[in-house]
Amino acid sequence: MGTVQLTIDADDRAFADSAAPSDVSSNAPRNVTPNDEFVLAHLSDLHLSSLEGVRPRALLGKRVLGYLSWRMRRRREHRMEVLDALRADLQSERLDHIAVTGDLTHIGLPQEFRQVAAWLEKLGPPEGVTVVPGNHDAYVRESWDDTFAQWAGYMRGDDAGKATERADAFPTLRVRRDVALIGLSTALPSAPFLATGRLGERQLSRLDELLEETGRAGLFRIVLLHHPPARHTVRPRKSLRDGAAFRDVLARRGAELTLHGHAHFSAATYLDGARGRNLAIGVPSASAIGKHVDRYATYHLYGIRRSASGWSLRVAVRTYSLDSGRFVADDGRRLRQALAAAPA
Repeated sequence: MGTVQLTIDADDRAFADSAAPSDVSSNAPRNVTPNDEFVLAHLSDLHLSSLEGVRPRALLGKRVLGYLSWRMRRRREHRMEVLDALRADLQSERLDHIAVTGDLTHIGLPQEFRQVAAWLEKLGPPEGVTVVPGNHDAYVRESWDDTFAQWAGYMRGDDAGKATERADAFPTLRVRRDVALIGLSTALPSAPFLATGRLGERQLSRLDELLEETGRAGLFRIVLLHHPPARHTVRPRKSLRDGAAFRDVLARRGAELTLHGHAHFSAATYLDGARGRNLAIGVPSASAIGKHVDRYATYHLYGIRRSASGWSLRVAVRTYSLDSGRFVADDGRRLRQALAAAPA
């Protein structure tokens, strides 16, 4: 794999100034030249839900715990007005694509999936937005038709027909210019008080093949999943159970970038630390205004361009401001600190 030269920008003006803003809600392609950056926005953990009018019988089992969590705390933390500001900010940026890495719902109710489907439709067409699911989206077992089928177009790979609308469709592959977006699902129901994820042997085997194929094609490979793939990012009860097997695949095949959510804070590390390879970056929740400023709603912008030695990767951070009610440029300090603290 080629060298990836990473830069964390102090602000994102260079992204905005490099071209006129594109309308991600439009199907019209943006005029590009071979030297143009590919600009990707990464957001995660929307927890988009009102949970108003939920019938008691819909809250059986683990869902009652999630409902109580929402009523007591999370409904004040994850705010619709923040998501409205997020959509407006994204649509003002120069973007080629948007990636959403899971937990779009809170307790995986069919009515939440419908709410999210309406929000995604306003955000952009399926061709311009890639979604992978999170553990909250698979809170308990539900019918595919009542849940994930609502977003099937946003999760489908380039080579999948309309009939391929099942959970075992992962991994998915979407190629946009010089970038390969490989979507994985770590979402599966877990016991109460657990939020673990798992890929399974079938996904890992296919991931190995996709990384080899797209690497041979000279593409910038981005792996999208919900759970952090690095050790110790989150506590064991929230971890990726086969994270070691995932890291083994990347050590063998390489990936220029892995993006995840789940932790609700900025995370950055090299999964192959000894060689400084396989960069993984996690983004906080895109809707949160909790007690801690380091967990305020945030999304990341990535500028990807070929360079003489391989690839240039620029990262800019946009964070929600309580004072202005909109997203503003962040200095990227937390990402730098996370990368500096990453084990070698």
